[in-house]
Amino acid sequence: MHLIAYLHIALTTRLAELRRDGERGDSPVPTAVIIFGLVAVAIAVTGFALARANDWMSNIPTHQAPQAPPAP
Repeated sequence: MHLIAYLHIALTTRLAELRRDGERGDSPVPTAVIIFGLVAVAIAVTGFALARANDWMSNIPTHQAPQAPPAP
């Protein structure tokens, strides 16, 4: 019974300390939203660059072997 009372008092004391300390940092949610936004922009830029590179590569003419001159 003493252990339960001790744990209860320790928990309530710690919670009171946490409530008293108003400046505990920023929530992780805005940081996660910012990271998600940056990842989305990076994916969009990479997709755009890949599409442009594929278009550029498809417009390169293929190699044609030189023709032999006609026989006289």
